[in-house]
Amino acid sequence: MKAARVGKAAKAEPGSIALLGAGVAGTALAAQLRRKGCRAPIRLFEAGRGPGGRAATRRTRRDPAWRLDHGAPLLSLSGAEPPALLEPLLAGGWLEAWPSDATLLHLDGDGRLRPSGPAEPFHRGALYRGRAGMDHLAAGLLALAEAEAPLEAHFGVQVAGLECRPEGWQLFNAEGRWLAQAEWLVLSGSLLAHPRGPALLGWPEIPLRRAAAPLADPELEVALAAIAALDLEARSNLLLMIPAAEAAPWLALPFRDLVFSLAAQHRWGLRRLSLQPLADGRCGVVAHSSAVFAAQHLGVSGGTPAAAAVIDKLSEALMGVLAVISGSAAQPWPQPPLPERQLMRWGAALPQPPGLDPKAMLCPASRVAFCGDAVAGEGFGRIEGAWRSGEALAGVLAGLLSEDPSTPVLPS
Repeated sequence: MKAARVGKAAKAEPGSIALLGAGVAGTALAAQLRRKGCRAPIRLFEAGRGPGGRAATRRTRRDPAWRLDHGAPLLSLSGAEPPALLEPLLAGGWLEAWPSDATLLHLDGDGRLRPSGPAEPFHRGALYRGRAGMDHLAAGLLALAEAEAPLEAHFGVQVAGLECRPEGWQLFNAEGRWLAQAEWLVLSGSLLAHPRGPALLGWPEIPLRRAAAPLADPELEVALAAIAALDLEARSNLLLMIPAAEAAPWLALPFRDLVFSLAAQHRWGLRRLSLQPLADGRCGVVAHSSAVFAAQHLGVSGGTPAAAAVIDKLSEALMGVLAVISGSAAQPWPQPPLPERQLMRWGAALPQPPGLDPKAMLCPASRVAFCGDAVAGEGFGRIEGAWRSGEALAGVLAGLLSEDPSTPVLPS
């Protein structure tokens, strides 16, 4: 993208950070930076309407009781030591333990239900959920950050262009309008550095790749090459909200989160099925597609006949699963009409191994850093990995900023 030039600007404040993405990684980074004493300006930009990323919750102002965790329905922590910010989140009421009666099951290719064991990454270790929706994890991390010092948050704003100038990193939207500048650029997701970004969003080139070319930073080049090589699986999720009068068959199912074996994914085109009861008797349902199904429909956009066809295919797959589980071809699970069934597309949902080497997270010469679930390590590809990467980067970055935040390393 050709970024519009702005007039001569003052140099960015020493240590200032442009943080892109308010998912778990980005908000964990902000919280841990503040708790480690970093008081430099943090300018957070998130394309979504609120924090959370793939651990977000869909809500509506028209119906305050309506909520649906349309990405991750729970958090699993399998590391030997919990993240540093876990206890503050629990103490603040942002997180709670996953209920012991919310059963987790596994479905094999023959339609048999089994207990979900430690081999299933989504259900391994200590389990938690947001107290009032999974977005409370990221919202709680932001609250922890702002309890120490304010930060500048912009939601519903997509950064599409980047440029490194002597006065600092410059951020632009898709129309080339200048958004902000900062001394440091931190990406908590991969789309601005990965070929999938232009493919999904119609950008003519990879924004960070374009901005990095004149910098000739070997460390940044290594990181960008590793990110470009990442395989990012897509997901197409079917979202249903079942009225209270019709929710009984759904609520009677013997699980709250069901994961599918590879054979089951091949048979039905689904990876996961999440049931989310609400206090008023309604039941939210999220059917996560398999990676293969999502890849076959990657170019589908919302509100089109193709999107309606994808919704119908996922609905048919869901009904097929429920018929096998119940042992009957009858379908006692009424579905909402098509306008009330929704499709949530994640174009780059789950990174595949090996991931980004943690040593490549920080490129001090160009003042660029990365975090997110694509960083290799404990919890890779899950919320845990995103959280731990944010905390880890905060520890290194806070130390670097405290040493000499005014060291001139940007190109002249």
